[in-house]
Amino acid sequence: MSTGAVVMMAVTMVVVWGGLLAAVLKLRSHPDEQQEPEPGAEGGKP
Repeated sequence: MSTGAVVMMAVTMVVVWGGLLAAVLKLRSHPDEQQEPEPGAEGGKP
């Protein structure tokens, strides 16, 4: 592979793994809240 291809591969890997790391860190600091289902929303009798 040429030098340019290796550089572009490295840049792409940093962007992808950096985005994954940023998403994990954001979810660890602000986890999704679990919502309670509304009564009757699960197909039960009203």
